[in-house]
Amino acid sequence: MKDWMYEHKVYVIITAIIAFAAIFYFFEERNSSVSDVENIVPQELKEEKDTPQEQEEIQKPEIIMVDVKGQVTMPGVYSSSQGERVIDVIQRAGGLTENADESMVNFAEHVQDAMVIYIPAKGEEGITVPAGGTTVNPLNTGGTSSNQAKININKADETQLQNLPGIGSAKAAAITEYRETSGLFKTVEDLKNISGIGDKTFEKLKDLITVQ
Repeated sequence: MKDWMYEHKVYVIITAIIAFAAIFYFFEERNSSVSDVENIVPQELKEEKDTPQEQEEIQKPEIIMVDVKGQVTMPGVYSSSQGERVIDVIQRAGGLTENADESMVNFAEHVQDAMVIYIPAKGEEGITVPAGGTTVNPLNTGGTSSNQAKININKADETQLQNLPGIGSAKAAAITEYRETSGLFKTVEDLKNISGIGDKTFEKLKDLITVQ
């Protein structure tokens, strides 16, 4: 046997080299396949995991804030979402009061962020909204601002009066008390008879109010 191996040692060495190379190639191919699977599968799982989250972010409605004033049960700032209409936010504010003039408001209008929804009282001549606000104007169904409309200080209630610059709850109460004790205002200048309303405050108000 030894003699045979010695005589054929060249063939034995070649056969061993070929066998070793085959084994090495087999394990290299196996490791390469496992590595490829490890690189591909997590990526596919990640894509499957991210897809629902991305869809949720797309479908999630944008939250906006709307200020509801005037003749509603609970005036205040309410959250809303794109696509909702004025009637939806008014219902969230408790609905209209008995004194509300619903014929002057476009309830089907879509709400916008930072929008002011003002519900006028019956017989109210006009409304004023703080600068920069967007209002549901009784005379304009497009939802644009209406800073030229005036408030009738002989008819407006305390809530409506507080929409005027410089008029808080105390001054609004004083105005309504003046009407009850001294009678209706004859001119807009009579507003200066109210304690706390001087020339500077009146200058801010004179173009925003009317008497009828």
